[in-house]
Amino acid sequence: MIATRLTAKSLRSIYQLKVTLKGMRPPIWRRILVASTTKLDDIHLILQIVMGWTNSHLHEFIQGRDRYGEPDEDFPSDAQDETRYRLDQILKQEKGKLIYLYDFGDGWEHEVVLEKILPFETSATLPICLKGRRACPPEDIGGIGGYMMFLDAISDPAHPEHEVMLEWIAEDIEGSFDPETFDLAEVNQLLQS
Repeated sequence: MIATRLTAKSLRSIYQLKVTLKGMRPPIWRRILVASTTKLDDIHLILQIVMGWTNSHLHEFIQGRDRYGEPDEDFPSDAQDETRYRLDQILKQEKGKLIYLYDFGDGWEHEVVLEKILPFETSATLPICLKGRRACPPEDIGGIGGYMMFLDAISDPAHPEHEVMLEWIAEDIEGSFDPETFDLAEVNQLLQS
């Protein structure tokens, strides 16, 4: 009988993920580090923070034919309960992908790519956002088409919707909106609070 030596594989790693809002040019994206053992419901909350959403709508994760979401008695679904799955059960190797769909009305589809699997470090502050580009669209803007119309309206004083959109920004978004701005420090502060 030949004895085999088994090496203990780390039960957790650090996943470097790149999250890209699909269909946007130039792209809106974030690069984050999370523990591989993070449950999907917590990944949802992390994505809400790093992208800039307000957690005001339904969501689900999709990989192939498998769907994962928040159970809701009022809206029965064939999606599996996201609270029962860890990220490392869905994404198992580098370059693995899944879709994060937020707001079924506006249809914000995010591609989540596992860029790197890193050794776990107990001193690591997780989750953390490493980098990102461009502001997330405002909630309830009407998907990609509505967002593109919104950008046209706020950038052109002659646009018939210019004043209405600026008023909406002031009231609903509580200030101004710059589509090119991404505040990494603010995102990381929110992740740690």
